[in-house]
Amino acid sequence: MTEMPSLLDVSDISLSFGGVHALTDVSFDVTQGEIFSIIGPNGAGKTSMLNCISGRYQPNKGSITFKQK
Repeated sequence: MTEMPSLLDVSDISLSFGGVHALTDVSFDVTQGEIFSIIGPNGAGKTSMLNCISGRYQPNKGSITFKQK
């Protein structure tokens, strides 16, 4: 079985707003054909993560790579 290529690679993302740490060392990847969701309670950083992926926020640390076909 061949492994599907990663289309989105999120590696060690950290984001802070002053003294508030919204994200700390978050990593995941999304492969082609995969259904992926980000879940968690209020205040867990879901929207902050999506804002980093979209480019609205610049993370303090880490990298986000989107690989186009």
